[in-house]
Amino acid sequence: MTSATADTTLRKRIWGWYFFDFASQPYHTVLNTFIFGPFFVAIAATYYLNQGLVEGVADANAQAMWAWTTALIGLIIAFSAPIFGAMADSTGRKMPWIASFSLMYVFGCAALWFTAPDASNLFWMLAAFGIGFIGAEYALIFTNAQLPGLGTREQIGKISGSGFAFGYLGGVIALAIALLLLVEQGNGKTVAGLDPLFGLDPSAREGTRATGPFAAIWFILFMVPYFLWVREVRTDQIRSSFSEAFGQVVTSLKGLKSRRSLGFFLVGSMFYRDALNGLYAFGGVYAKLVLDWEVTQIGVFGVVAAIGAAVFSYIGGFADRRFGPKPVIAFAIVVLMLVSLTVINVTPDTVYGMPVAAGTPDLIFIICGVLIGGMGGMLQSSSRSLMVRHTDEDNATEYFGLYGLSGRATAFLAPLLIGIVTTVTQSARLGVSPVFFLFLIGLILLAYVHKNGDFEK
Repeated sequence: MTSATADTTLRKRIWGWYFFDFASQPYHTVLNTFIFGPFFVAIAATYYLNQGLVEGVADANAQAMWAWTTALIGLIIAFSAPIFGAMADSTGRKMPWIASFSLMYVFGCAALWFTAPDASNLFWMLAAFGIGFIGAEYALIFTNAQLPGLGTREQIGKISGSGFAFGYLGGVIALAIALLLLVEQGNGKTVAGLDPLFGLDPSAREGTRATGPFAAIWFILFMVPYFLWVREVRTDQIRSSFSEAFGQVVTSLKGLKSRRSLGFFLVGSMFYRDALNGLYAFGGVYAKLVLDWEVTQIGVFGVVAAIGAAVFSYIGGFADRRFGPKPVIAFAIVVLMLVSLTVINVTPDTVYGMPVAAGTPDLIFIICGVLIGGMGGMLQSSSRSLMVRHTDEDNATEYFGLYGLSGRATAFLAPLLIGIVTTVTQSARLGVSPVFFLFLIGLILLAYVHKNGDFEK
C-alpha cells in the first residue's frame, strides 16, 4: 500500500469513527436532555398529581423518579463494561460488540413511541429508555477504545475534539428537525407552525413520542459510514470466558496501586463526569419544572446549547493539542462550577435572590445552557484524550472499560444526591445543588494527575 493510499484509508477510518458520535448523539440531545426526558417528567408529574399530591411535591417526585432510574442504569453500566471490554480485548474484536449494543440502542429508541401520555405504562417506558441508554453507553466505550489507533499522541486531542464537535453537530441537526417537523407545542403546531408530519395526533403527543423512532432511524442511517470505513485487526485468540475477563479486570484494578496518575485520573473523572451527566440529565427537567418551559422551548434551548457545544468542542481540540488535555479539563470544570451555582440561584423572578426584569432568568439559563454544552464537550473530549495518554492500544478496550467504570461506578451518585436533596427540600431547584460539590472533588483530584500519564512515550 502506498503512502497516499494509507493516508486516504486512515482519513476514512477517522471520518467513519466520527460518524458514531454523529449517529448516537440524538439519544442524548433529543431524548435524554431536551425532548423525551422533560416530556417523561411532565407526564410523571401529572401521574403524581392524580395521586393527590400538590404541584410542587408532584414535580419533586417526578424528578426523583427520573433520578433513581438514571442511577440504576448507571450502576448496570458501571460494573459490566470493564468485563465486556476485557473479553473483547482477548480477541481484538470490537465490531461484534458494537453491532450488538447498536441493536439495543435502536430497540430502546423505537419502543419510546408507545409511551402513554396518561402515564399508564410509565415504568415500561422507563425500562425501554434504560435499554437504549445502556446500548448507547456500551457502544461508546468500545468506539472510544478505537481512538488510540487513529493517530499519534499529539494528534489524539484534536481527533477527539473534532469527533465530539461532529457529534454535537448531529445532535443539533436532529434536534432542529424534530422541533420543526415533529414535536407539538401547546397549540398543536410545531415550532415551524406546521402540523406534525405524517398526520401525527398532537392531542396524543404523537409528535413528541415519534422522536424515539426518529432517533432510531437516524442512528441506523448514519452508522453506515462507521461500519463501512472503520476496520479492526482480527486475531485468532480464543475469546475469554466471563470469569477470566472478570479476573483480568480485578488484576487491572489491583495494578492501579503502581499507576498513581491513572488511579487519581479515574477517581477524579468519576466525580466530575458524574456531575456533568447530572447537569445533562436534569437541565431540561429543571427548565420544565422550575422555569415552566414548554418542551418545544426546551428543544430550541437545546439547539442553541448544542451549537455552543460543537463550537467549544472543536476549539477545545486545538487547545488540547496546544496545551495538553489536563489544563483544558481544569478550565472546563471551573466554568461548570460557576454555572452550577448560577443555575441553582435562578428562579422565574429572581437571580441570586435579586428581583429581575421578566425574561432575564430565561436569558441567563440559556447562557448557562450554552456553557454547559460547550464546557461539557471540551471536558469529555479532553478526558478521552488524557485517557489515551494512560493506556496502550493492545489493552485499550479494557482500560476504556475501566474509564467507563470510573464514569459510571458512581453514576448513581449525582442522581441519588439529587433525588435525596429534592426529596428533603421538596424543591426541584435546590435538588441539583450536589453537582457543584462533585465538580469540586474532581478538580482537587485532577491536581494529582500527570499531564502525560504514568509514563512517557
